[in-house]
Amino acid sequence: MMRHREDNSIARRLYPAGTVTLSLLGLCLLWYFVAEIWPSRAFPPPNEVWRVFVKETMNGDLPYHLVITLCRVCASYGIAMTIGAVIGILLGIHRKADRFFNPWLVLLLNLPALVVIVLAYIWFGLTEAAAIGAVAINKIPNVVVTMREGARALDPRYTEMASVYRLSPIDRIRHILLPQLQPYFAAASRSGIALIWKIVLVVELLGRSNGVGFQIYVHFQIFDVAAILAYSLAFVAIMLLIELLLVQPFEQHATRWRRRPS
Repeated sequence: MMRHREDNSIARRLYPAGTVTLSLLGLCLLWYFVAEIWPSRAFPPPNEVWRVFVKETMNGDLPYHLVITLCRVCASYGIAMTIGAVIGILLGIHRKADRFFNPWLVLLLNLPALVVIVLAYIWFGLTEAAAIGAVAINKIPNVVVTMREGARALDPRYTEMASVYRLSPIDRIRHILLPQLQPYFAAASRSGIALIWKIVLVVELLGRSNGVGFQIYVHFQIFDVAAILAYSLAFVAIMLLIELLLVQPFEQHATRWRRRPS
């Protein structure tokens, strides 16, 4: 009986990875057949992209620029999630402040990312701080909106229970606030990673001398589509690994207390 449960547990863990692998293999096969039917320099087959990937990896360029971009993504993500979560929770709890700052939030939500990036470079120069700050500013309003909705949906009965049992502020945050806000934080986090790294590429393309975005710009100048795809897909693969190995396991661990349907 115990052996059967262990086998089922292993199967449940391997199933998502197997599904992702089969899905990606199907995409590669479709890509290969389309490239064979429509041979063009603008649409290289996957084996040519793989050749460029191996070449750029062996000479060290690809790992270097991937690490640079990943560092910018992590820094921007940390800043945006921290500031956005705090502001969003405060606005969700304090309705008067929410009504006052809501026009600011709408303005920032509709301000194009390109405008923020250009203004940051003009005001603060072509610096690393300006690049990371511009990316974070573009993401903060989205985090604020998501976390504000989560704060509005807080169950007042848990707050009353915390008052009855005289929980300390730290216990209130740990046992009352964070568990209820976790799904909203996970949603903001997942969408944030996808949005931030795309904006980071634009930031690098416009004003940095390294990173995946800069390399895409360089290869665009010589119309090297295979190199563009190699750099892009390499970073997409890293983000996919982060999603599978870090984000999803953390989300499952954080929501283990929720009642699951039998």
